[in-house]
Amino acid sequence: MITLQDLEKCTSEEQRQDFIYKCIMRHKGSDTSQMYRIASKYYEGHNVTIEEFQKILYTVTGKIVPDEISPNHKIKNRMFSMFVTQQVQFLLGNGVTWESGKQDESLGEDFEDRLLNIAEEALLGGVAYGFYNLNHIECFHAGEFVPLYDETDGALKAGIRFWQIDPQKPLRCTLYEMDGYTEYSWVDGECEILQDKQKYITKYKGTEADGMKIYAGENYPGFPIIPLYAQKSRESVLVGNREALDAYDLIKSGFANDLDEASQIYWLIQNAGGMDEVDLANFLNQIRRTHAAVVDEDGAKAEPHTIDIPHQAREIILARLEQDLFRDFMAFDPRNVNGGAVTATQIMAGYELLNSKEDYFEKNVTKFIKGVLEIAGIDDDPAYTRSMIVNKQEEIQNVLTAATYLPDEYVTRKILTILGDADMADELIKQKEEEMLERMAMMNVGPVGQTDGTSAGEAGTEAEEGV
Repeated sequence: MITLQDLEKCTSEEQRQDFIYKCIMRHKGSDTSQMYRIASKYYEGHNVTIEEFQKILYTVTGKIVPDEISPNHKIKNRMFSMFVTQQVQFLLGNGVTWESGKQDESLGEDFEDRLLNIAEEALLGGVAYGFYNLNHIECFHAGEFVPLYDETDGALKAGIRFWQIDPQKPLRCTLYEMDGYTEYSWVDGECEILQDKQKYITKYKGTEADGMKIYAGENYPGFPIIPLYAQKSRESVLVGNREALDAYDLIKSGFANDLDEASQIYWLIQNAGGMDEVDLANFLNQIRRTHAAVVDEDGAKAEPHTIDIPHQAREIILARLEQDLFRDFMAFDPRNVNGGAVTATQIMAGYELLNSKEDYFEKNVTKFIKGVLEIAGIDDDPAYTRSMIVNKQEEIQNVLTAATYLPDEYVTRKILTILGDADMADELIKQKEEEMLERMAMMNVGPVGQTDGTSAGEAGTEAEEGV
């Protein structure tokens, strides 16, 4: 494992450049980078295993040749994409709620969208990195970033982000360190420094005539790249589940191949041993053209046959694999709660596995966000509202049952949240308060100006009695 201390051992610029290039080449061939690329393919709907699958035949001499004749369907499922999307949206689909009441402007208007992207990339590669860049965060995925951890405390304190749009094009990279960043480029094996090390925050001043000039720069209080880990093993969520996804696709594709082959009608011609392949081909062509044929041989007859493909065993194993995938991914299967009268308890039971998985992922997301807040100098705490199916009628009834023990504002906000109209809470609460004030004013104003709600005669009587 290459660490920060290995970089610090480079005493000259040539050694640093050689070190950076070797890190990039090593990372390209690493298990982490390769698994990220494979997981990204599965996420996009490309099953790498089945796309590379080729049916073969053996000749009479035992030679292996590709089978270019029989059907070779390659059916690919999108379950992996669904599982990843479900996990991210379940936690972050409703956005981030801040203890301060609003998101700090220095995080950027699209902070939540960028956070969703980083979370998805973390699940694909096992880890993703967020670079806090003055007023927004940028995502570095596991396939393009080489982390350099400190041997003393295990913290991430340097890293190399690289990219190359084509093997024949220049290799670009940026070395990020605690005290700034440096940009490099490799063309035909020759390294060029595109930009000397400079600080992360650059300050400019100038006039229209003179132009803007750099007059100062400063760094962040810590390393501005923060890792977000998907799970404890720091591996892609595809690991351990890829084989089941492959088996599902291979069985389904094989079933389609067999059905395709068996969909044809086979003809059995009796007492026509003198027919060669040309005669048989002419016989089939006549069948296709006229849907009738004559067999010239004496006593010969032709009978059509079809083949029934056994399907029960395959349907059972496909259903079992799909059930196992939902269990192993700890995902929520909406088919388990699609009945007409499902209680809130049954719905919660259906979310049990996903909630258990999400509890750990939430800790990692919170740790990541807190790291970003620390670099940005923001004192706040994030919270989340998980995106769940609910029995709205039952949930609202529970709230109304407890309403006598709760503040009116809380009851209103809770009901609107269940109905999906939480954004209207402030407006409706204000409107409700205004209506209440109007009713109180109407009740307290009497016909001759009394403010206690009594009639004129009653008021006079009470006054006299009081004296």
